[in-house]
Amino acid sequence: MLKLFSLKQKKQSSQEEQQTTTDKKPTSNKTTAAELRLQKDISELDTGKTLSVYFPDKNNIVEFIVYCKPDEGIYKNGCFAFRFKIPPTYPHDPPKVKCETKVFHPNIDEEGNVCLNILREDWKPILSLNAILYGIQYLFLEPNPDDPLNKEAANLYRENKAAFYAQVQRSMRENGAYSSRQGF
Repeated sequence: MLKLFSLKQKKQSSQEEQQTTTDKKPTSNKTTAAELRLQKDISELDTGKTLSVYFPDKNNIVEFIVYCKPDEGIYKNGCFAFRFKIPPTYPHDPPKVKCETKVFHPNIDEEGNVCLNILREDWKPILSLNAILYGIQYLFLEPNPDDPLNKEAANLYRENKAAFYAQVQRSMRENGAYSSRQGF
């Protein structure tokens, strides 16, 4: 009889222990609103043949790299890496985007900062990653010398497009931006 009583007590205490552990909410595996929105944006990405997305850490979706390979224009055949960092306040605040490939461009400075209005004052929570990717692609097709981060590149673009083109080609050769791959 004593054994039955002790078994019953063990069973009760293990049930109580199990109940208290299930009542505790896990804090480390909780998905944030930013991550949920980011998952949606990633699932809707339209990368086409000129963009690819790479996640260095498969368990961390808030930091990733986008490779842009323009197939026309001045930057054709280049391959440019952009590091994205999504803030915890996304989509209320825009992602932080840096170009990791050194490039001579009016809208990308020496440190890799990108001048794209939707990454600054024109950001709205309704915008998605696709909007940023389209914006980056467009910067390579049509550099904007009227809103430069690299004033030297902007001035050369406005004053002498042939010299600008030559400087871009030289910069891409020197910095290894030319892509030898046909695809990603």
